[in-house]
Amino acid sequence: MSLELAVVIVSWNTRDLTLNALHTLLTDVETHGPQAEVWVVDCASTDGTPQAIRERYPQVSLIASDRNLGFAAGNNLALRQLGFGEPAAAETRSVLPRAVYLLNPDTVTLPGATRTLYDALFSLPRAGVVGAQLTYEDGSFQHGAFRFPGLLQLGIELFPAPARLYDSWLNGRYSRRQYERGVPFRVDHTLGATMMVRGEAIQQAGLLDESYFMYCEEIDWSFRIRRAGWEIYTVPAARVIHLGGQSTGQVRPQSLINLWRSRLRLFDRYFTPQKRYVARRMVRLGMRLRLRGIERAFRQGKLSPADHEALIAAYQTILSL
Repeated sequence: MSLELAVVIVSWNTRDLTLNALHTLLTDVETHGPQAEVWVVDCASTDGTPQAIRERYPQVSLIASDRNLGFAAGNNLALRQLGFGEPAAAETRSVLPRAVYLLNPDTVTLPGATRTLYDALFSLPRAGVVGAQLTYEDGSFQHGAFRFPGLLQLGIELFPAPARLYDSWLNGRYSRRQYERGVPFRVDHTLGATMMVRGEAIQQAGLLDESYFMYCEEIDWSFRIRRAGWEIYTVPAARVIHLGGQSTGQVRPQSLINLWRSRLRLFDRYFTPQKRYVARRMVRLGMRLRLRGIERAFRQGKLSPADHEALIAAYQTILSL
């Protein structure tokens, strides 16, 4: 019998969050379906995550890596075990799962969310990817899908802009009214926090690009999945709480470097030469402005010497990319 759904969670030093994500996910699929196999790829956690998963959830397939692989390579490790990609692992089964669900460890699955996503994936026209309606821990709205990045979004992020623009389509956001209607709507890409992908789309588009260590990998994948002829949807009826940034926030300066290295890689791959040139000039100017802001904050006593030094080094690294 073929497997309906494989769920993959990549963790790094988020033991309690990962255990809670597994609890809410497993409770949901056991109650509402679909038939699911759950995988956790742990990226060399030092907080006892692998041992805790083995003890509490022996039904979960655990891959304990001896190094921090990042989001793309971590998910790909499980995807290859499931039979996707080349070369496939020796343990590969002959029948691929019908869908794969990439789920962050800092999520709380609300009842029925997984089934709702799964049913939408196989009922919406040419759906290759679906994502959930996200909320913060306090229940407030969180954007879970975005338009593909462009120069306008880059400018709004890097330079002072009117506050009303941050939540607008000019900044890649979809209107909250679209979510409030409660019906699925097409988007450019969902967040990787809740990204359910049809198996056929993975076969056609290939695995995640491991040249992105962290950030933008789901955008790159969405570009390729769209180019393969599939559509991407947000499904407001599927609700998932996303706590956000629990792993990456542990190493903020390195996360900044990872973020901008990935963004520049994405721009180089999908922007025209003219847009690439403008984007790089904008990033350099934006980083110089941030360096000035860090120096100002340090003089005002808002940054410790260690944080000041680490952030200066991070932004100087970004300037050299």
